[in-house]
Amino acid sequence: MSAAEILNLARQSQIMIATAESCTGGMVAVALTDLPGSSDVFDRGFVTYSNAAKSDMLGVNGATIEQFGAVSEEVAQEMAEGALRASQAQLAVSITGIAGPGGSEHKPEGRVCFGLAGDGRTTFTETVEFGALGRTNVRESARDYALKMLLKNLLDLPNSL
Repeated sequence: MSAAEILNLARQSQIMIATAESCTGGMVAVALTDLPGSSDVFDRGFVTYSNAAKSDMLGVNGATIEQFGAVSEEVAQEMAEGALRASQAQLAVSITGIAGPGGSEHKPEGRVCFGLAGDGRTTFTETVEFGALGRTNVRESARDYALKMLLKNLLDLPNSL
């Protein structure tokens, strides 16, 4: 899996990508934009570390954050859908999690929630328990997982091959 594959498939499918990141702080956007020519398929990235940023930039409902917490599939869904609305993209991935150190009994270190939203499709959400790998490893694992989600989605499109 590589960012180059993602960008090439997005080009073939004429799809623009946006990212909405919390615990990864823009690492997915960096992976995609490290490559020359990425601007033709990467529209923008939102780094929404605080709850206020999630609400202000992506339209995440404060009641959703209050009820489920910032690290939840519900918030990941609203983040991904908000990134679509606030961009020119047709595909958006979101990440919110506990990178560490620390966590709680209910939200342990290494828990990361992902969202994948696309025009005209139901938003997919998933929670992955990476475990207490340490902050850097959790963040890198979350970045790589989000990139795999984008790649899988683009490979599944009928006109991507």
